[in-house]
Amino acid sequence: MTLSMPTARFADPVPAQRLDRAAAALTARGFTVEVLDGAAAARTRLKALIPDGASVFTASSETLRRSGIDEDINGSGRYDAVKPRALAMDRAAEADDIRRLVAVPDVIVGSVHAVTETGSLVVASGSGTQLPGYAGGAGRAIWIVGAQKVVPDLDTALRRVEEHCLPLESARTQEAYGWPSQVNRLLVLNAEHQPGRGTVLLLREPIGF
Repeated sequence: MTLSMPTARFADPVPAQRLDRAAAALTARGFTVEVLDGAAAARTRLKALIPDGASVFTASSETLRRSGIDEDINGSGRYDAVKPRALAMDRAAEADDIRRLVAVPDVIVGSVHAVTETGSLVVASGSGTQLPGYAGGAGRAIWIVGAQKVVPDLDTALRRVEEHCLPLESARTQEAYGWPSQVNRLLVLNAEHQPGRGTVLLLREPIGF
């Protein structure tokens, strides 16, 4: 399969008024939203949001990797970090235990591929590992989202996934594993019915895919 090059228009951060519009729409749909300056502020804020000793699963995310958040959680010793535990387990013999472990942590931390100005979060995945926790399995979900991911509506969000995120992720997986990525699963979160469960940290700067 030949993939197109990433679309430049999906890489630029949106202006403040559009970021505020997305934040207001998400809030109206039950998400807790904070608008922060950038990744450094998100790293600091997470320390206050996640209690010491909580079981925390970090979803695969360039945002978490590039910001240092992945290492903050998995290498600090402050939390019961799920990812290192799962990676140390036997994938064949302990597959069911791994599946349960990553699906129902106290907290899942990750990102999304698009946020609409109408208040939806869109996540694409090849394996689907992070989706159960995002959808409701985790006690709490926290998404760190760069300003370039804000789009007007769901149709544009899906175009962003296919035209921008997929080529970038495929280049990463091709280099790391020898094969391209695929959009095998899509999750659209239109609202959060449980107050305080879903938190979106919207950044004024771009980061991640």
